[in-house]
Formats: sequence, structure tokens, C-alpha cells
Amino acid sequence: MPTALRASAKGARVISAGIHMSDIPAFPYEILWEERSLGSVANLTRADGEEFLALAPQVPVRTEVTTYPLEEANTALEDLRAGRFRGAAVLTV
Repeated sequence: MPTALRASAKGARVISAGIHMSDIPAFPYEILWEERSLGSVANLTRADGEEFLALAPQVPVRTEVTTYPLEEANTALEDLRAGRFRGAAVLTV
């Protein structure tokens, strides 16, 4: 994770998703600075993914995305707070 943080741009999010992970070693704050962040996701196997993809058409899984140009980010936040869309808001560059 420290190596990934050093290689990432400002605002990057470094995610761990290993099933078997070792401890993260100590690292200097300067590589986390500039809004970088660390996160983790649930550990799923390839079989879990295959099972989900086989099941998804039967449910069906539907995604809903509302896009906003980057310059309308404040509008996207207002719409989110007001519940004016379902699903995810995506800023386009």
C-alpha cells in the first residue's frame, strides 16, 4: 500500500482486496497527503463473481446512473441531497 500511495496522483484512492493480507507497514504521512486515501473491499472469489453474473439476469440487476459535467458538481450534490435521482451520480470530464 505504501508503494501504491507513492505512485498515485493527488486525490487517488488505493484499495486493498486481498483474501490473505499481511499487515500494512508504517509509512510517512507525506505519501497520504493531498487527499489520497486507503480503503478495502469485501473479499470475494472468482467463483463468487461467476455465481453473481449467472444470477444477475434472473433478478434482474439494473444500474441507474445520472451524469453531470464536472462544472455542475455543485448541482449534482444538491440533487443528491434532495433525492432527485436514484442510483449513482457520475461527474464527466
